[in-house]
Amino acid sequence: MSAIAQEHVRGGSVFKDLSADDEDWQPTEIESLCMNCYQNGTTRLLLTKIPFFKEIIVSSFSCDHCSWSNTEIQSAGRIQEQGVCYTLKVTSKSDLDREVVKMDSATTRIPELDFEISPFTQKGALSTVEGILDRAVAGLEQDQAARQEADPEVAGKIHTFIQKLKKLKDVEEPFTVVIEDPSGNSFVENPFAPLKDEALTVSSFRPSVQQEKELGLRADDEPDDEPPPGDDLDSMRSEVLVFNTNCPECNAPASTNMKLVQIPHFKEAIIMATNCDACGHRTNEVKSGGATEEKGTKIILNITTASDMTRDLLKSETCSVSIPELDFELGMGALCGKFTTVEGILTDIKNLVVAKNPFVCGDSVDSGRAQKLKEFGDKIDSIIAGQMKARLILDDPSGNSYLENVYAPEADPEMTREMYERTYEQNEELGLNDIKTEGYQEDTEEKPAPPLES
Repeated sequence: MSAIAQEHVRGGSVFKDLSADDEDWQPTEIESLCMNCYQNGTTRLLLTKIPFFKEIIVSSFSCDHCSWSNTEIQSAGRIQEQGVCYTLKVTSKSDLDREVVKMDSATTRIPELDFEISPFTQKGALSTVEGILDRAVAGLEQDQAARQEADPEVAGKIHTFIQKLKKLKDVEEPFTVVIEDPSGNSFVENPFAPLKDEALTVSSFRPSVQQEKELGLRADDEPDDEPPPGDDLDSMRSEVLVFNTNCPECNAPASTNMKLVQIPHFKEAIIMATNCDACGHRTNEVKSGGATEEKGTKIILNITTASDMTRDLLKSETCSVSIPELDFELGMGALCGKFTTVEGILTDIKNLVVAKNPFVCGDSVDSGRAQKLKEFGDKIDSIIAGQMKARLILDDPSGNSYLENVYAPEADPEMTREMYERTYEQNEELGLNDIKTEGYQEDTEEKPAPPLES
């Protein structure tokens, strides 16, 4: 009886973590046909788990007659509902050692070299980033001798490209590796798990009709029409939801529009807008579509030119804004969550402090205070026009605010992003100190009724 069958009879899991101390857990050996010499060889199957990922099957074939060998990896789970795309910024040689599960349905790209490995051209493999590069080099070098004889010019160009691939392993300059898998079963290691990896971006997407046909989820003769939107999360991304509400100004019946959007290089956000036809009141608000991050985020932008005004900006409701050059700080509760630009947030600050300030209206206003606020508004206008340099600081303890990096995927020389540990007071404001999400169970015992007071 095989090890897999024995484990199944014992009622244990057939997928186990790799461990050198577990002597009883050995690969399963199966006699199988060698496709090179057509003699019997041996296939070894190892069912294991990848931490923070899922179960996989590693198979290895070897033939004692002709010494031919082959290795392959297969996912032990089903095809996922959404595809996955990993974008890794390789900046050091340690990034080359990250483990990679690349399924045969995955597409691998290196944008800096305009290089792409199409899906289903390689078998699935458990490797590293360096192994992915070595495998690509080996594939290009395989027929170089024949190319040299048939077309020396093409062989020379491929040789030059191979040298560029090999040079990537020296990591003299940062480069990007993108692995996009519509089956959702590929994986790139996060060495900092369960913490967030700043160099690794993971995003999900809905496979196209053509990708579903390649995965066998659709018939080849099925039309390429996309399915109608349903009630799932994908349909929310493609339509605007409308629900009835009351106007916060005149209390007349109104409607609120809600849209789920994906912010590039960040996360999802929920945009809500209310428009009242009775009094003309309009309001909009942005809520983060993700959870509270493990650490707070402080984003510092050096505003040097007027072009910085066009940067996209997401300010969550827990984010505070400060401008040290103006000795100005806006608390987290002063402005609601907004998805706007740098110019938009500066304009909102000016309107809040100057235009809509109830203490600078009327005949009894103090002239000195009004003059100071006017000078403050003029300085905001100078920053917007690019005539005054200043720093815009977004401090969000929940980590859900965002400022566009116009140099992405390269580093932004005018912007810094710092991660910090929240204080007890900040956790208290976010309501995190009293949250308990594990290690508890509901009390199902019936409690006696309290005695009646006489």
